[in-house]
Amino acid sequence: MHFRSLKKSAGDIYFDEPIDTDKEGNQLTLIDIIAEDDGILDKIDLSIKSEQLYRFIGECLDEREITVIKRRYGLYGCMPQTQREVADSLGISRSYVSRIEKKALQTLKKKYDRTSIFGSSGSAGQTGQAKEGGKSSEK
Repeated sequence: MHFRSLKKSAGDIYFDEPIDTDKEGNQLTLIDIIAEDDGILDKIDLSIKSEQLYRFIGECLDEREITVIKRRYGLYGCMPQTQREVADSLGISRSYVSRIEKKALQTLKKKYDRTSIFGSSGSAGQTGQAKEGGKSSEK
């Protein structure tokens, strides 16, 4: 009976069990190897958010706002520029570049706030709050 239970657990692997050694002779465990892959999730998240940003820029901003944002933040392969450099290249004042940039960023933030990866979450939450408010005021 004892040998059967040992046979069943013979293939078990534990996170803290040494499985190999690194270049310096330190023991490597399974949890050490798994923990190093956390950067992959960050890269995937960044990739999704970048695609979303480029889509929102095309959907929400006009040509002048796109030009200012593209040059200020180095998007679409451009080098990042200061407000003064953008202003000089467009033939407008630095303060006007600042206003265009601020308006474009606010527009993008509103779009991000209304949208999530799984769809529009803002309207559902507002509807639920409105219903709750209506119920409490009727009592």
